[in-house]
Amino acid sequence: MNGTAAQGSARANRGRSKITKAILTVVGIALFFGFLALGTWQVQRRAWKLDLMERVEQRLHTAPTSLAQLDPAGSSDAPDALRNHEYQPVFAEGRWLADKTVFTQALTTLGAGFWVITPLETTDGKQVLVNRGFVPEKQRAEVQALPSPDATVRVEGLLRMTEPAGGFLRKNDPANGKWYSRDVTEIGKTLGLTRTQPVFIDQGIPSNANVNADTPLPANAMQGPWPKAGMTVVKFHNSHNVYIATWFGLALMVLVAAYFVVRHERRAKEPTRT
Repeated sequence: MNGTAAQGSARANRGRSKITKAILTVVGIALFFGFLALGTWQVQRRAWKLDLMERVEQRLHTAPTSLAQLDPAGSSDAPDALRNHEYQPVFAEGRWLADKTVFTQALTTLGAGFWVITPLETTDGKQVLVNRGFVPEKQRAEVQALPSPDATVRVEGLLRMTEPAGGFLRKNDPANGKWYSRDVTEIGKTLGLTRTQPVFIDQGIPSNANVNADTPLPANAMQGPWPKAGMTVVKFHNSHNVYIATWFGLALMVLVAAYFVVRHERRAKEPTRT
């Protein structure tokens, strides 16, 4: 009985061992190709990011283009028509709707404060929101008044896409006049604008195309007049090299682990010498 039980136990162990090996093999293959796919995807994302950075860099050095020319069809409901022009210098002509100014919270190199957002009604009857610049929290009352609403003005700046709330941006509270994101659709609706463009303009062209948050501030940075325009930070987060090394490194670790497992199994099958 004992001999029969021992043989049955040995057969069961061999069966379980085969199942375990099959499961480990499938899991190892899945992990290897999964990590390999993620690494390849990051290589492609890195190429896309570098191309985007180069295109944006080129746009920053171009002369301001009429916003109307970039979107001649007036596709207010199709922001993709303008997405390929983000950060491009543009200009728009029209009259300020000064009584519809809103303040959206901002955190800049000058500290905490607000972006001053005022609609500009262009000569073709549309409205485009203009970020006139930054004002510190304590200087909010010092925001300069705009020209007469009947005066036609020309506004130059960088074209920016709408910033709908979500993710790291808090949800806006229009009822209480609290804005945390530059969501042009929501702002336009709250202000009663009927032909709001799906973009906004960051007024002022930064003097240095490679605007960086680490750039030293001038001695008079905290002096008026307010709002202070031209503070757009054009900086792309590019950590794809780290992700590439991580995913391909994990794929390599799977191969190394598989090598040691196979070697161990082969040695276990070798007859024991006495």
